[in-house]
Amino acid sequence: MLDNLLLGFSTIAHLPVMAAIFAGVLIGILCGILPGLSASTAVALMVPFTFGMDPVVAILLLVSVYMAGEYGGSITAIAIGTPGTPAAAATMLDGYELTKQGKPGLALTTSVVASSIGGMFGVIVLFAFSEPLARVALSFGAPEYFSLAVFGLTIIASLSSDNLLKGFLIMFLGLFLKTIGLDGFTGEERYTFGVDKLADGLSLIPALIGLFAMASVFYGVEEDLRKSERVSLSFAMPRLRKLFGMWKVYLHASVLGSIIGVLPGAGATITSFICYNEVRRFSPNKDQFGKGCLEGVAAPEAGNNAVVGGSLVPLLTLGIPGSATAAVLLGALMLHNIQPGPLLFQTNGEIVYGIFAGLFVACFAQLLFGLIGVPLWIKVISAPRPLLLSIIAVISVVGSYGYNNSIVDVWVMFGFGLLGYLLRKLDFPVTPIILALVLGGILEENFRRALIVSRGDYVIFVKQPISAILLVMAALSLTSPYIMNKLSRSGTEK
Repeated sequence: MLDNLLLGFSTIAHLPVMAAIFAGVLIGILCGILPGLSASTAVALMVPFTFGMDPVVAILLLVSVYMAGEYGGSITAIAIGTPGTPAAAATMLDGYELTKQGKPGLALTTSVVASSIGGMFGVIVLFAFSEPLARVALSFGAPEYFSLAVFGLTIIASLSSDNLLKGFLIMFLGLFLKTIGLDGFTGEERYTFGVDKLADGLSLIPALIGLFAMASVFYGVEEDLRKSERVSLSFAMPRLRKLFGMWKVYLHASVLGSIIGVLPGAGATITSFICYNEVRRFSPNKDQFGKGCLEGVAAPEAGNNAVVGGSLVPLLTLGIPGSATAAVLLGALMLHNIQPGPLLFQTNGEIVYGIFAGLFVACFAQLLFGLIGVPLWIKVISAPRPLLLSIIAVISVVGSYGYNNSIVDVWVMFGFGLLGYLLRKLDFPVTPIILALVLGGILEENFRRALIVSRGDYVIFVKQPISAILLVMAALSLTSPYIMNKLSRSGTEK
């Protein structure tokens, strides 16, 4: 193992390779910041620039963009309440609250530290457990993915514990909106109203931009009309004792992120919310989550960066991409005549172990650029409010249109912006609709696929051990808020 690690570091110990890693990190951060440009989009945009490059340089450039892109989305999520990537939506729940309290430095620093630690942990998992974890990923079928989606949706019970009914109402609204488009099994149109562009359904990125960015613009304009006072912003960063004191959060989220990242199709967005919920469940500060808790920033960031290493496990060992971005990387590997699979470690060992070593360096580069950038992001937030709202509105429109080059996506963004504004005014949670939009497709597709395989026998969902365990975990997740409330009440009465 040590020999393989040394081979990896000797592979990247050249100026062009190191320059590619640092350039990839910088490009990934900048792409992640822009709403509408997810990590997968950023990697896809960079693939044409790798034509003619040495394969090692090209692949390390792309995986560095992937790693940093997952982190970059948290910057705008914290700074202006607009997730640059879908995975950063969970980070926004506490990160933007800290900004509204005048403490963006605390959230931005925690975000980059947690992301870098999570990324390093994911690389360790990639290096040490590639083959065993790949076999686990292969054991997941339609029942397991359905149960995973159900487990993800039960997070609403924890995130909406103040008013569970409102949370589930919004979740069902999100599940309904997810049905818009062509039926994946019959090809029939559902609720498209003759609009051809809706045949593929409502795009997630424009929906997220609307729910957060445009809704914030609408709400900000209303606050300015009331002449509300601005909060003075602090450049203070967390003390090292505080940052390292959250090691349990980093470890918990990184383990979950690495495991979920191995599962094909799961991705960073699902991981972020699961990590946020599970860390909150076991935290002594669970009442502070959603109100500006640093653990609520660290958990999703460590989780979504750990996904990077996890998603590369089935890609490199079996040739099966573990995420949308990994699918783009698969195409890039084949473009450079590198065939992923079990023989890759023998035929192109220097590239495989070079990726491992390169991701370690990318994590350090991400930490460096992230910490240097904190004062810059705070200065951006300090801009005059009308100017900031105008910039957010322009970015929202451009980001939504650029996602599919479609004006329909812009109208989708405005529609979700109005919905987000109304939900906020009526004190309804927004998170359940995000979870429904992310998990709705996985839920429906795998539910129907499992029933086709079992010929309508619902027992298939409890017959498979992993599926049954996930459903039990979902039931416990759903009932745990009630159990904890009853225990706390009985303890108070005594």
